[in-house]
Amino acid sequence: MDVRKIVVVVEDVEVSRTALQWSLRNLLRYGDLLTLLHVFSATKSMSKKKARMLRLQGYHLALSFKEICNSNFFNTNIEMIVTEGDREGRKIVAMVREIGASALVVGLHHQSFLYKLALAHGNNIANSLSCRVLAIKQPELAPPRGKTRDMLPPLDGSTTLDFSQIEISGLQVPDIPTPKIPYRICPSPSAIIWRSRRSRKKRSFSKGETDVQT
Repeated sequence: MDVRKIVVVVEDVEVSRTALQWSLRNLLRYGDLLTLLHVFSATKSMSKKKARMLRLQGYHLALSFKEICNSNFFNTNIEMIVTEGDREGRKIVAMVREIGASALVVGLHHQSFLYKLALAHGNNIANSLSCRVLAIKQPELAPPRGKTRDMLPPLDGSTTLDFSQIEISGLQVPDIPTPKIPYRICPSPSAIIWRSRRSRKKRSFSKGETDVQT
């Protein structure tokens, strides 16, 4: 069996953690190499001290993602890459091609670099990355009682971009069985029906008579 290289983009957003959990449960298999890739953006005017701080923060963020992996799969082959790059995703594209990844997993949010790549490359994002691209969306929460879906705030207009070559996957949430109720509580004592076991032979006696077995 060939070893696949799965790259998960590490970002400090909840949907990025959701994408990692999705890949652990639905994509990763034994023997695969999982790469946690974090790219931080540093400008030319930024001091070296600030750049080192961003790198350190990115390293700690990648470590927190690695802990998620270790809590689910103990024998997962994991490597972490923390590097400096741009916000448009060009560095991510270069790293994915250098790694030779077979799949890229990204948590899709309003500020995702995928939208910027779509504007730059059109619908050829997967071709530019030379691998399978899976964009994971955060599961939608059920609207509160008394509110309909029409009353919820609309999504950002960037979500209407056509990602024909990107697979949009939702997190698979297992069905939680309803808890079993061992005893049913009757609201009224009059609702209880008493049943007695019938004996094979039974005789009725009037008051004062003694019981005689036949």
